[in-house]
Amino acid sequence: MKSIARLACWLVLAACGFAGASGAAWADDRILVGPGLSNLDLSPHVSFLVDPDGHADASAMFQAAAQGKFKPLPGGNATFGFGNGAYWFHATLYNQGNTEERWLLVLQYSLLDYVDVYMRYPDGRVDHLASGDELPFSARAIRYRHPNFWLNLPQSTEVELLVRAKSESSMQAPLRIYSFGAFAEMERDAQLGIGIYDGILLALFFYNMVLWLSLRDSSHFWYMCHLAGFGLVMFCLNGLAFEYLWPSSPWLANLAIPLSMCLVQMAMHQFARLFLELRERWRFGDRLSLAFISFYALLAIASFWLPYRTSVQLGTYSVFPGVMLLVYQALEAIKRGYAPARLFLAAWAMLLFGTAMYASVSFGLLPKNFVTEYGIQIGSAMEMILLSFALAYRYANLRTENESVVRDANEQLERNVSRRTAELSTALEQLADANSRLRESNRRDVLTGMFNRRHFREVFEQMLHHAIETRQPISLLLMDLDHFKGVNDEFGHLAGDECLRTLARNLDDCLRPEVALTGRFGGEEFVILLPGAAAAKARDVAERIRQRVADSPVRYAGKDIGMTASIGICCLVAGNTATADELLHQADDALYAAKNAGRNRVHVV
Repeated sequence: MKSIARLACWLVLAACGFAGASGAAWADDRILVGPGLSNLDLSPHVSFLVDPDGHADASAMFQAAAQGKFKPLPGGNATFGFGNGAYWFHATLYNQGNTEERWLLVLQYSLLDYVDVYMRYPDGRVDHLASGDELPFSARAIRYRHPNFWLNLPQSTEVELLVRAKSESSMQAPLRIYSFGAFAEMERDAQLGIGIYDGILLALFFYNMVLWLSLRDSSHFWYMCHLAGFGLVMFCLNGLAFEYLWPSSPWLANLAIPLSMCLVQMAMHQFARLFLELRERWRFGDRLSLAFISFYALLAIASFWLPYRTSVQLGTYSVFPGVMLLVYQALEAIKRGYAPARLFLAAWAMLLFGTAMYASVSFGLLPKNFVTEYGIQIGSAMEMILLSFALAYRYANLRTENESVVRDANEQLERNVSRRTAELSTALEQLADANSRLRESNRRDVLTGMFNRRHFREVFEQMLHHAIETRQPISLLLMDLDHFKGVNDEFGHLAGDECLRTLARNLDDCLRPEVALTGRFGGEEFVILLPGAAAAKARDVAERIRQRVADSPVRYAGKDIGMTASIGICCLVAGNTATADELLHQADDALYAAKNAGRNRVHVV
């Protein structure tokens, strides 16, 4: 039965295309390195153990392995996402007749901070080697972008291998051993692919530099910055920047990653602003791009002081909304009739796909393979080529439009003046209408349709001033949904959004008989102003609202989501004076008193 299982294992490996693994077999927890083997992926066959505080030493881990505490890698995948502590990997290698006794162990991920390799031989000797990007590049066995170590595997000798990896970056530790010849062939092919990719970037960079110098179109300048920034990002992620630019400065090697990510994102959004002509075509989208640019500028500055993991995670997480914003801006430009945006959209779709695959590997959502590891290179190369086409198309489109305008002006000047005068009048009317709608939208919360905090505050101060002058009472209610974070955690943020929309409708129903001003104050917090209402009236209204919320569970995805609310009330009686900030502070104190008293209640100060 064992021979049949071993034969089945060999057939599976051959069907999966594991080149060079024909001389390997596994028996009794040992990896047999047989004749003819030139390279071997260890990840599917090693076991691992997490040391949460990272303080365990090799002797303790050798003992843990002997006691069977190590577990197989889930699905043979050595990608764990961002995690704390140290990860230990264990395997036992046995050279069963392979003439090659010196092997190169490679961890095929360049951003690991500390990597320690321990080899225990039958005579009890333990060899220790160390590498990682927190050590100078010279600490590596050979000059190569990924951490690597020489392993001695004498024939007919069992060598117990223990690898410790610790990093502030994503934890990825795919292990593979090579004979020197096999490694040279692999590296030749990898360097060819990287060279082709970098060659594409350089060619596009200099091509657009010539266009920028000739046309003085700033779109080409920011596209050059995007190319340069993306090239630096990939140079850092591939480990080549550490190898060639700052091999003696681990600090700079780590800092360069979040800095280059911020720089490329800033150039990306600035290029989109200019290419899509957002300032003229869609001012709100232009402001969103400026907000992202400001965020990345602040993150780049903060990277000098923030922990490496914090800055990298912030940069990585923000890639998704940033690219999605670019896609949405392109769709909006297409909807507004801007033809070059179609190529722009196709370009960012390529980059989004490649970036999503790479980031998914970093967070442990997808296994590490050729497509996911190099997806960002493939996607970015296609994106940059398509963007070059888009720039050329945009220039040709602008030139054609200009020629057409000049020709029409020469041939039909009078008719064009009359027509354009009518168009200008219509455009001014449309612009006035659009500005009116924009002013209204700026006063409203997008999710609930209620007044936003800024507009509520402006009207509140006016009503408060009027109430003081006319010696009228005025009441302020501050309401907060109880345990709303639990709703988001259990049912998802979309369910939480539906709860907020339902609450807004319930408030509208409850307050329809009243003279009231409502607004969303932030998150799940809402504010209600009742001019002319004393404390007793305000309490009645608040109890009606509280009861309505408690009796109206939200139906979402086939489930009823129950909600309760706590309400704090502050009343300014006739003849007294107070500022808006003082009333808000008192209402907030009342709200916290309601929560501290058990929630789902009304408290008046």
